[in-house]
Amino acid sequence: MVFLSLIALIESMLVSKAYTGGIDMNNLDLMLKRNKELAAPMPSLPQSLQTLKAVIIGCADMRVDPAHVLGIEPGEAVVMRNIGGRVTPGLLEELGLLGRIGEVAETIPGGGGEFHLIVLHHTDCGSTRLVGDPAMLAHYFQIPEKEVAAKSVPDPRKSVAVDVAALRAIPALPDEWLISGLVYDIATGFVEVVVPAAPIRPAQNGRAVEVA
Repeated sequence: MVFLSLIALIESMLVSKAYTGGIDMNNLDLMLKRNKELAAPMPSLPQSLQTLKAVIIGCADMRVDPAHVLGIEPGEAVVMRNIGGRVTPGLLEELGLLGRIGEVAETIPGGGGEFHLIVLHHTDCGSTRLVGDPAMLAHYFQIPEKEVAAKSVPDPRKSVAVDVAALRAIPALPDEWLISGLVYDIATGFVEVVVPAAPIRPAQNGRAVEVA
């Protein structure tokens, strides 16, 4: 039923008209017009990786675009979005592919300087509406249904801490990367730091990791 409603919404959006300067446009035409107004060249991939500052894992919700929420400028961050902004097997696979791309490009993200891995969850998330369907959530996370509760889907502050902990447990992620967990409040527009930025893992010698 929800899927059919979504299809109906998309169809209504596609046939809607926006009138600008006497020109009859559909939504795609309007987006393409904006592209012509905003178009600018971007640097090559190796150059872009050198100036990259963060990987942001966020929700696909249209209200929570990290470019808007965190004021991200083009080229500053890789933004990975899915339902809930959750750490799932699919997202981990994408992180692995990103790492391989960096290897092939022979470039260290951030040029070896300070680099952040940011998990961004938010209040009023659509995924909370699926709490009553643990089978669907289990399939999404690819875990047994009995383990769904541990993902803390109803509470963004708990869920972001769960996902930060999951990322810390991945040996392939560089120890010196900084990781943090944020929650965006839909009602106020403000971001709360739930898990403060810290190295993914402490230095082997027990001293704090130094970042340039």
